[in-house]
Amino acid sequence: MAEKIYGNTPCFLGAKNISADSNTDGVDVVVYGVPWEGAVTWGEYTGCELGPKVMRLCSARYTGYLPELNHIDVFEHMKLGDMGDVDVIPADVMGTVKRIEEFSGNVWSTGKFPVALGGDHGITYPIVNALTKKVKGKVGIIHLDAHYDNKPHHEGDAFARCSPFARLYECEGVRNESIVHAGIHGPRNAPDNGKLAQEVGATTITVRDIREHGNLKQLAKQMYDIASQGTEAVYLSICSDVMDFAFNPGGPADCNGLTSYELLTLVYELCKLGVIGMDFVEVYPQQDPNQFSAHFASTLVLYALAGTIWNKEEKAKKEQAGQYVTN
Repeated sequence: MAEKIYGNTPCFLGAKNISADSNTDGVDVVVYGVPWEGAVTWGEYTGCELGPKVMRLCSARYTGYLPELNHIDVFEHMKLGDMGDVDVIPADVMGTVKRIEEFSGNVWSTGKFPVALGGDHGITYPIVNALTKKVKGKVGIIHLDAHYDNKPHHEGDAFARCSPFARLYECEGVRNESIVHAGIHGPRNAPDNGKLAQEVGATTITVRDIREHGNLKQLAKQMYDIASQGTEAVYLSICSDVMDFAFNPGGPADCNGLTSYELLTLVYELCKLGVIGMDFVEVYPQQDPNQFSAHFASTLVLYALAGTIWNKEEKAKKEQAGQYVTN
């Protein structure tokens, strides 16, 4: 059936199925899955390649209506298209990285707002690398995560889920001083991670910095100002484990993280300021029998899109006001 992206799996949030022809006419947002898990870094936390499928399945329960955000119905303002999944190659890291970059590059070429559903965090490097080849200037990144994910490699794998930002530091099209690692916390980071971020000029905002700031809207503006300085575009990358495991049972077991309210508020406020696209990664469905983390993806994306709608409407108002004054 047309509304199924494959098998019994619906398109994300009722999106139009554009997986066959990639026709984005009439579509504002392109959703795609990256069902990839590379090197497994610890124990039983494996299986996030199932994330895109289960996030799609859970999304069937949701509308676009957010009464808490001035009663906005996202679907009245934006049309979603689901382009399906990147064809990953099991056990072939470099082949898969190449395919993710090529697929993402085609999505960036549409000029639509992309939402990538992971998969592990390794997918962010080829997605952003593809973006740098489409924009004229540099790219800034706001990275919401418990961990820096900047380890040089994992047992020789330079594209592991713990390494995307090490590769992005090396990416010519990324301005390292415009990378913001936000929500960082916990002893699963190593001293070298923080040291490397500091050496390349990236900014660290810890979970305590967020909690003690007292004004999430103001903090989001500060984060965005750093990421947008000297850049042409700002990308948003979110790992589920930036949230405390109480709010994220389907993610890595990290305590002392953000609440769902804090994360949603930051994402909404950041997207109000102008984000070019986003990814959400590291959901492990088999860890979460109630699929709370996969369900959360729908609300997270809707908050991001609500912020993006606000941003576009404010830009349109300013343009109209400028035209009125000129004329």
